[in-house]
Amino acid sequence: MFHAKRAKKQRRKDALGDLAPWRSLRETKKHTMTIKQAQSDVNQWIKTIGVRYFSELTNLGILMEEVGELSRLMVRTYGEQSFKETDKNKELGDEMADVLWVLICLANQTGVDLTDALQKNFEKKNMRDADRHKQNDKLQ
Repeated sequence: MFHAKRAKKQRRKDALGDLAPWRSLRETKKHTMTIKQAQSDVNQWIKTIGVRYFSELTNLGILMEEVGELSRLMVRTYGEQSFKETDKNKELGDEMADVLWVLICLANQTGVDLTDALQKNFEKKNMRDADRHKQNDKLQ
């Protein structure tokens, strides 16, 4: 039993040792990460710690799961449903980050530059919706 505990503790220490560069990465880039940098960092993490990307369809399923977890927390925080014991320690930011992580994985896998895509999306919305929301009585 003693050897099993020691082996488990060593495995945990080894795993944390592998994560040490990511801790310093997080500290040095705190509050300054761009979307492009996030895509690069996720890709590097997948290659060094995550072994490889899951397939695109698997990641799509994981994305749906993560959105569901975010939805569950939002409904309990801002809606009428009460929290279950298992939901009480969940953090909104962490659930959103999980969604963003998998979305970044999908973008990396499919060759989408999210910075470019978001800029184009702003342009589309600015052209399409320039007056639309101002003329919506429901928003006044």
